[in-house]
Amino acid sequence: MTRKRRRLVLISSALGVFAFAIGLSLFALRDNIVFFYTPGEIVEKGVQPGARLRLGGLVKEGSIEKGEGRAVLFTVMDAQGEIRVRYSGVLPDLFREGQGVVAEGVLESGSAFRADSVLAKHDETYMPREVADSLKKQGHWQPGEKPAPAAAAGGAR
Repeated sequence: MTRKRRRLVLISSALGVFAFAIGLSLFALRDNIVFFYTPGEIVEKGVQPGARLRLGGLVKEGSIEKGEGRAVLFTVMDAQGEIRVRYSGVLPDLFREGQGVVAEGVLESGSAFRADSVLAKHDETYMPREVADSLKKQGHWQPGEKPAPAAAAGGAR
C-alpha cells in the first residue's frame, strides 16, 4: 500500500468514527430535546398528541381549579388560543392567574396538556424568556414591563 493510500484510509476511517460518534450522541439525546410552543403555535404548527414539549403563556383569569390531593387544572393562553393544563404536584409559590408560566409535559390532544413540571416567574420584573419573546412577537408586551435580565435568563455574556 502506498503512502498516499494509507493516509486516505486513515483520514476516511477517522471521519467514519467521528460520524458514528455524532450519530450516537444525537440518538442518545433525542428524548431530551424539548421544544417550546405557545397555545397558538401548537394549533398553527399541527403538533401531534403525545409530543413532549414546553407550553408557555399566561395563566387565564378564573381558570385555576383545585382537584383532589395536589391535582390542579388551569388554562394557559396567548392571543391565538388556549390550552387546558392538568398538573399534579406542588405549584410554585408565585404561580397565579394573569402571570407568565412555562409548563413542561406531554400534549394529550389539541386542547389538553399534562404537565410534569410548572415554572412561574420569580419576581416582579422577570418572565421566562420564551414567554416574553412570544408576547413581544405577538404584540402583547405591555409597555412598562421589563424583559428578563440577562443574568437571570441565562447569564452574562
